[in-house]
Amino acid sequence: MTSVAQPPQRTSDVTVRHVTVSDPLVEPLLRELGDEYSSRYGKDAHAELARYPDEEFTTAYGGVLLLLLEHGEPVAGGAFRRYDAGTAELKRIWTHSAHRRRGLARRVVDELEREASARGYRRIRLTTGPRQPEARGLYLATGYTPLFDTAADPETIGKLPFEKHLA
Repeated sequence: MTSVAQPPQRTSDVTVRHVTVSDPLVEPLLRELGDEYSSRYGKDAHAELARYPDEEFTTAYGGVLLLLLEHGEPVAGGAFRRYDAGTAELKRIWTHSAHRRRGLARRVVDELEREASARGYRRIRLTTGPRQPEARGLYLATGYTPLFDTAADPETIGKLPFEKHLA
């Protein structure tokens, strides 16, 4: 039997929704993200995801949490929080495991950058873990400057910092 790969679904059918951390649509994203981090780093990462107060991801505190929805279901998401007056910090960029390789993470980053710029931020910073090569690749491909030696073994560095100045 020959299998035929299905073409990826169009990302134009995806809508963006701003939400709060308490929105029920966020829970599956954070659960899967925590599970993924836990499996990669060998310790429970769910507490790390709750490290920042929920309010930091609301407009009132200079943050945003957004989801990409397809047919009403979350397929990707991400957030930023205020780092300082001119800098937003990206957090929790995530694509549901069943929807990877469709460019959704890139769209999340684009949406977050647009929102950050509209809110007066001129710089974005972020860190990603040393066992997340796809995240590292995403940030390099979307114009982020690595603030570490890219030739070094990521495991010897720990958290990998990046920044990008917004136009």
